[in-house]
Amino acid sequence: MVSKLQEEIKQTRPFVTLEEEALLNIRRTSDRLQHYSQQLFKPHGVTPTQYNVLRILRGAGDAGMRCSEIGERLVSSDPDITRLLDRLQKQKLIKRKRDPKDRRVIYATITAEGLRLLKDMDPVVNDSVKEILGHMSREKLTTLIALLEEARGSVTD
Repeated sequence: MVSKLQEEIKQTRPFVTLEEEALLNIRRTSDRLQHYSQQLFKPHGVTPTQYNVLRILRGAGDAGMRCSEIGERLVSSDPDITRLLDRLQKQKLIKRKRDPKDRRVIYATITAEGLRLLKDMDPVVNDSVKEILGHMSREKLTTLIALLEEARGSVTD
């Protein structure tokens, strides 16, 4: 029997193992969701990762957050957090300042313009999450979360 993934990627041979098929399903799903997110955020002038940074900084409040800590909290890791923050600062969505006690430490805070953008985007993002996963029951979502966490737990950094 041909799986849905085999049909989607036009693979004629069976997968070598069930684990391979599961991993490729995760990758395929991640790719589709990433593409969906990029299209969702494009009209707002930010990427999914930039949106993630803005949400992190909104949660940090007026004190802001060290740039290194932002990098640790990102959902999708970005090796060049400095350039990511540069682009957000250029768009006037964040501002950065050095710690007066330790000039090597830089704090980022969200600007009023960044907060406005998030306020505009919140309903769009919330609606999109419901569109993508709203058809699944609470039980299925809980199981999905547990399974993904279990799979992710076997991968070390």
